[in-house]
Amino acid sequence: MTSEQKKLREGFFLAISAYMIWGGITPIYFNALSNISSLELLSHRIIWSFLLLIPVVHFSSHWDSVFNTIKSIKTIGYLVLTATLISSNWLIFILAISTNRMLDASLGYYINPLFNVLLGLIFLKERLRKMQWLAVFLVVCGVLVQCITFGSIPVISILLAMTFGIYGLLRKKINLDVNTGLFIEVMIMLPIAIGYLFFITESQTSNLMRNSTSLNFLLITSGIITILPMLCFIGSARKLKLSTLSFFQYIAPSLIFLLAVLKYDEIFSIDKIITFSLIWVAMIIFAFDGMNPTSKNNHNL
Repeated sequence: MTSEQKKLREGFFLAISAYMIWGGITPIYFNALSNISSLELLSHRIIWSFLLLIPVVHFSSHWDSVFNTIKSIKTIGYLVLTATLISSNWLIFILAISTNRMLDASLGYYINPLFNVLLGLIFLKERLRKMQWLAVFLVVCGVLVQCITFGSIPVISILLAMTFGIYGLLRKKINLDVNTGLFIEVMIMLPIAIGYLFFITESQTSNLMRNSTSLNFLLITSGIITILPMLCFIGSARKLKLSTLSFFQYIAPSLIFLLAVLKYDEIFSIDKIITFSLIWVAMIIFAFDGMNPTSKNNHNL
């Protein structure tokens, strides 16, 4: 096996691991903790992620980058925005799982790649090809089906796509390595998380000294659930081409979809069948268009 083949194989493994955790393990994990408030879970996610990121930053020798970034008021301003967006995305996802809206979460992450295309069109002055316009049109039709059926917009799905899409757009603008950026983002949210968990909320589970060992173990594990797939994703991004990596992004929403229907018995009604069918067709068109060797890269986020 050549070094290039080994690099490709490792990239595939890391990419699959990242999306398998995001789509197959994370929903089950947060569903098991659905009796705990979403804000409390988010606080744990931030606190334990910060503690886990300390050795990650240390052993990856990024402390100089962290200190230099903190000195830049402009960069910190952007990171405050990205910290707000990524924590909002985490909170919305937790809410979706704890309120049995897993299908909405799946739909949101199916929409995300195509929403990124629109962001590129609006903010990066990228041009859409005909097939991409068709894919976007189908997504809009899928959302309209939900609007007509329920008389309201599928808020969870759209907010998940928007927060993660805009987060990626801003992070691309900052041009900061992932370890440094994520560490500072979590650090920015840390005082709020600590303040909420130890001084605001008065739930039965907020005091770790009163919880069972198994529950505390699950809460502490929220850091691993958050950071491990991120590290796998970063590793895969370094070993695979962006065009190759983009095909793995549909693993997570597909697994969430299967869990929602097969394990948690969410109702897959006719309107959702129509919406998901339109999204899946759009996804196939988008994927095949990306495989076209004559197509120019859109540098999707």
